[in-house]
Amino acid sequence: MHILFVCTGNTCRSPMAAALARAELDARGLSAQVSVDSCGLAAYPGEPASPNAVTAAAELGGALESHRAKPATPELLESADRIVCMSQSHAAAIAAALPELSGRISVFDPPIPDPFGGDLATYRRTAEALRSAILKLFSEWSLIPE
Repeated sequence: MHILFVCTGNTCRSPMAAALARAELDARGLSAQVSVDSCGLAAYPGEPASPNAVTAAAELGGALESHRAKPATPELLESADRIVCMSQSHAAAIAAALPELSGRISVFDPPIPDPFGGDLATYRRTAEALRSAILKLFSEWSLIPE
């Protein structure tokens, strides 16, 4: 299974989600069966993750030091078995552009607010919310026991 996390700029939420998902998969010995990646609908290619995102993810076991932003291309989106969006607007934009992918798209519930420009405490709250939402999805998908 290949999971793609999507946000706007690919410097905060979606890379944090990918890093935290990798950490959870690694801890459960599932990284050989499940791969994760991230992208942004308005990403500037090559941008590093936000420093606060790097710190907040690291505190929960996620590594973002080498992350570089990448835009959501049709090829990248089509390669994913599951496309997990941070908000309904991300999901709607993908479904409008590539309606054939609609069945692969899900949105975190509740949606994850963008911490861009926030302080470290804001990023820590975002990382915790992402980790909880990821564990919930993994359970729903039967990747991990409830």
